[in-house]
Amino acid sequence: MRFTHENLRQRVVFAPGSSPEATVAEVHSLGADRVMLIASKREAPQADPIAAKLPVVLRHEEVVMHVPTDVATRAIAAAAHSDADAVVTVGGGSTTGLGKAVARATGLPIVAVPTTYAGSEATDVWGLTDGATKTTGTDETVLPRSIVYDAALLTSLPADTAVASGLNALAHCIDSMWGPRVDPIDRVLAAEGIRALAAGLNVVCGGPAGSPPDSLDGIEQTLYGAYLGAVAFASAGSGLHHKICHVLGGMFTLPHAQTHAVVLPHVLALNGPHAPQAAARIAAALDCADAGTGLAALYATVGAPTALRDYGMPEAGIAAAIPAVLAAVPASNPAPITDDVIAALLRAAWEGAPA
Repeated sequence: MRFTHENLRQRVVFAPGSSPEATVAEVHSLGADRVMLIASKREAPQADPIAAKLPVVLRHEEVVMHVPTDVATRAIAAAAHSDADAVVTVGGGSTTGLGKAVARATGLPIVAVPTTYAGSEATDVWGLTDGATKTTGTDETVLPRSIVYDAALLTSLPADTAVASGLNALAHCIDSMWGPRVDPIDRVLAAEGIRALAAGLNVVCGGPAGSPPDSLDGIEQTLYGAYLGAVAFASAGSGLHHKICHVLGGMFTLPHAQTHAVVLPHVLALNGPHAPQAAARIAAALDCADAGTGLAALYATVGAPTALRDYGMPEAGIAAAIPAVLAAVPASNPAPITDDVIAALLRAAWEGAPA
């Protein structure tokens, strides 16, 4: 073996039923006493008990999908005006993403309290959208210093949101198998993430007999898998799947998690035959002889979204997106990529055709 693997420095706290106390402890460890708390109005029921125990000097509620630059600019200005010395985010990927925008501009440390399976809290990846273009990058400054995972915060997550968010986490795992910087450690983390996500989602979204959808055990397995997938992804780098989804999300303002869930089977069908060892790992993690078959079975069990047109992508967007996708394809992608290959993949994902 010849490779270099770098771990991101971060505290990870699993605190079932005690996120307020755990968050206070993490903020205290930073030496912070003026907190900017970012949480949308929709996340108020989860954020309120946490906010009640923190020295909050600013509560910021303007959270928008894909973090538009004007929204980020207002949040950055608000943070500066409040003289906050730390940021606490309570919410999904959009909330964490806004916190990262603030951290990138101000250097403030983040304590992230996720309420979905987005995984952004475990990466140093930031993203901003200006018009129809989404730009992403990496910066150690945006990596939250601490994550507080509390399964109790996700018991009220709507089923369709849980499905899409969990499959978005699965996309981190699968894309990591052939990311541009992938190494053997990334593949181990990704495989265990796939196993845990499949097990957790089958409980949370599939509901085997005797397992309620709000099962804390199922949620914790899914959170654990989402964290592993995000760590693998942060190390391996963004592969074809994420490049496609970032283009589509920025161009057509598509919902992030649902877009990832729809596109994933098509990227696996494209890359799997050209990366047999990775495909075998994915299959084994899904407890199936074939990766595509295993993923299809999971999608059927949880009722996964299947068509981009259901989320507002216009048919004309297929041709419009091809140049931007081609410009973003990693040189190391296992399958050869051409205009026709991307056109066929986007057409199938738009229509909801089987992968």
